[in-house]
Amino acid sequence: MKIALTGATGFIGRHLVAELVQRGHEITLLVRDPQKLDALRRPGVRTIQFDLYAPANSAAEVGKHDALIHLAWPGLPNYKELFHFEENLPASYRFLKACIEAGVPQVLVTGTCFEYGMRDGCLAENMETLPANSYSLAKDTLRKFLERLREKQPFVLQWIRLFYMYGPGQNSNSLLAQLDHAIDKGDPVFNMSGGEQLRDYLPVEQVASGLARVAEHAECDGITNVCSGVPISVRKLVERRIESRNARIELNFGYYPYPNHEPMAFWGDAHKFEAIISSAP
Repeated sequence: MKIALTGATGFIGRHLVAELVQRGHEITLLVRDPQKLDALRRPGVRTIQFDLYAPANSAAEVGKHDALIHLAWPGLPNYKELFHFEENLPASYRFLKACIEAGVPQVLVTGTCFEYGMRDGCLAENMETLPANSYSLAKDTLRKFLERLREKQPFVLQWIRLFYMYGPGQNSNSLLAQLDHAIDKGDPVFNMSGGEQLRDYLPVEQVASGLARVAEHAECDGITNVCSGVPISVRKLVERRIESRNARIELNFGYYPYPNHEPMAFWGDAHKFEAIISSAP
C-alpha cells in the first residue's frame, strides 16, 4: 500500500514507521519540522513538509495514497487544556476533510480510551461516549464530524481508541519512564500513588503492529479498541518492572493522589482487536 502518515516523530509514530516499512509498504511522512525531514529519510520512506493548519499544501499529495494514518495531535498530555477543541479539533478536521476530498479513500485516526468518560469496568466499542476532559471531547467530536462527512463523501473511517502503552521513546514523565530513571540514578525510594487503580497496558511495539494490520484491512471499518483486554493494577505493573530489571528500590505508595481525570478501574474490550490480529498475516 501507499500510506501517508502524520505524527511520525511521536512515541507511536516512530514504531509504526518501522513496522510499515518492514511490512513492505510505501510510506510518505508528513513532517511539520523541516529540520527533521532529512533525518527521517530511509529506503521505502519519503518525506514532505506538512502544516496541520494549512491543509491545502499537503492534501493534494495525500490524495494520491491508498490510506492516511493521522497520529498528529499537539499538546499532550495536557488533557484539560482548551486548545484541544479550540485549535486541534478544527485543524485536524480541515486537514482530514481536504485529504478525503483530494481522493484518499481510507483514513485511520487515533482516538482515546478517555472518550468513554469516567466509567469503571470493561469498555466496549458500542458504548455511548461520555468524554470528561477537553482532549477526549475534541477527539470524540472529531470522530462525529468525520462520520457526518462520510454521509456526503464516502470513505473508510477507521477510528482507533488507544489505551495505555509503554516502551522505548515514551514520554519521560510517564510512570515507567520515571521509574526507570529512578532505578538508573540509584534512588532508594520511588514515590507513586496508591497503585490500586486498574489499567490496560500494551507494549508500544504491539500497538504499532496492530495499527499496521488495521490499516491493511479496509474492511476493519468503524471503532476499534487497541488494548490488551486484561486489567492490571499500577502497583503490579511497577513491581514487575522492578523485578524485570533486577533492581532494588522501595515503593512509597500514596505519595501522590489518584488522578482525577480518569476512572479508578477500567480496561478495554479487546475482542475486535484480537480478531483483527489473528486474521491478519
